[in-house]
Amino acid sequence: MARQNGLVVQEMPDEVLVYDLNSNKAHCLNQSAAFVWKSCDGTNSVEDIVRQFESNGKGKVTEDFVWLAIDQLNENGLLAGEVAPRFAGQSRRQVLKTIGLASMVAVPVIASLVAPQKALGAIHSAGHMVTMRRRTERLREGARKMIEA
Repeated sequence: MARQNGLVVQEMPDEVLVYDLNSNKAHCLNQSAAFVWKSCDGTNSVEDIVRQFESNGKGKVTEDFVWLAIDQLNENGLLAGEVAPRFAGQSRRQVLKTIGLASMVAVPVIASLVAPQKALGAIHSAGHMVTMRRRTERLREGARKMIEA
């Protein structure tokens, strides 16, 4: 289930920014990761999320695509409980390559960084949001290159 406590959430046109008050980490979820996170409400199964993703016109995806997002959400502490990793023992490159070839939509990406102590008071500043966007763009480009390799 998606964690709600101790988070500040800012919806942007193409992504969702989540600041974790407990760890002082800022997370930028692309549209795919954000959709899965919002769908983790305790009532939806992975199969349900796949159907909802597709019925909302977001593209055709597999269960592995949703599991990749869940694994990343879990790794970043954005789920209320621990979830056993689906892709344990596989490199991120192997997982991205498999999912990237099966999917015609953006692979779920969560870019995270620890907020410097001085920035904590200004976490909503425009400059910080721009920094997060740039970091996300670099991560997206890296993921694309890994899939193509």
